[in-house]
Amino acid sequence: MLEFRDYLNDFIEKAIAEDVGNGDHSSNCCIPASARGAVQLLVKENGVIAGLEIAREIFRKVDPSVDVQLLLQDGVKVRHGDIALRAEGPERSLLRGERLALNVLQRMSGIATQTAKMAELIKGTRAIILDTRKTTPNLRFLEKMAVRMGGGQNHRMGLYDMIMLKDNHIDFAGGIKPAIEKARIYMAEKGLTIPIEVETRNMNELKEVLDTGGVDRVMFDNFTVEETYKAVELVNRKLETESSGGITEKTIRAYAETGVDFISVGALTHSVKSLDLSLKAI
Repeated sequence: MLEFRDYLNDFIEKAIAEDVGNGDHSSNCCIPASARGAVQLLVKENGVIAGLEIAREIFRKVDPSVDVQLLLQDGVKVRHGDIALRAEGPERSLLRGERLALNVLQRMSGIATQTAKMAELIKGTRAIILDTRKTTPNLRFLEKMAVRMGGGQNHRMGLYDMIMLKDNHIDFAGGIKPAIEKARIYMAEKGLTIPIEVETRNMNELKEVLDTGGVDRVMFDNFTVEETYKAVELVNRKLETESSGGITEKTIRAYAETGVDFISVGALTHSVKSLDLSLKAI
């Protein structure tokens, strides 16, 4: 979490300001400032918990006097009825942090749960589950953290840590070969050592990537399982291989069994269902 510390502090401060505005009038009108209480996080659905340390940071930012006890670790499997954390402090502070903490916990836990499910489906193969850039704006660091907690890996954090030549890049650049050549020249001029990945839409484009060389990974975009078998055989471990595009729980095992190295699934972050959690007074 240290790598995202600046992002996290900025996110929490802005999220609190967005929610509290000029005051939590619902709490201030009926809860004495001196009142103290406690709450606990109740798990209401089986899954993988994620975001507990973030929730602790949220309560600390709301009020440093709030004491948060984590009863479970991020990334562990949970069952209905489990208690994941307890927090004690001024009741107004607990109420101010409640919804923000729950929003983060439910979102991250939903992502971690779905990632763990997909990772389990391909267990025993060489394939690794990856996320994509299809994330919620300004929440990417949290969502990608949740993917790791669920047993997946991050593809790239943004446009800055990998050159990924997708269909539009290739079309604008005049084809696969010129796109790759321009990328290599650019990297040399800028002194960059980041990897290059190229998206391919068919076997002819894959052959052109292999003939051109100079890249680290090739993506098979919307290839069928049968096409992926042929593509993996053609690459023959000369490059890392990645399958992407419309891969679901029903098809992911078949893709993994082709021998592909990575499978990227945008649905991990753009279509995930939040895990059912509740913060209750005790």
